[in-house]
Amino acid sequence: MRALYTIPLSEIVVVANLGQLNIPWQELSKDALDGVIQEFVTREGTEYGALEVSMADKCHQVRQQLERGEALITFDESTQSCSIVPVG
Repeated sequence: MRALYTIPLSEIVVVANLGQLNIPWQELSKDALDGVIQEFVTREGTEYGALEVSMADKCHQVRQQLERGEALITFDESTQSCSIVPVG
């Protein structure tokens, strides 16, 4: 069994056995952050229920979750992709 450990690298934390980086949203440019959020909210399976929610509203909601610390951006080295995941 491999040990799970983190290595602080500036403000980025590497979760070694998962190959995943936590990316502080504040360190991304506005365009990069907008791109990550837009890609996330347009993924297949992102569900907002029976109500129709505009792309702008979805992006705004995700940005607020990041700002409040309720979600974080991760980068998976094996798939070379970003995701936004809930905290806790």
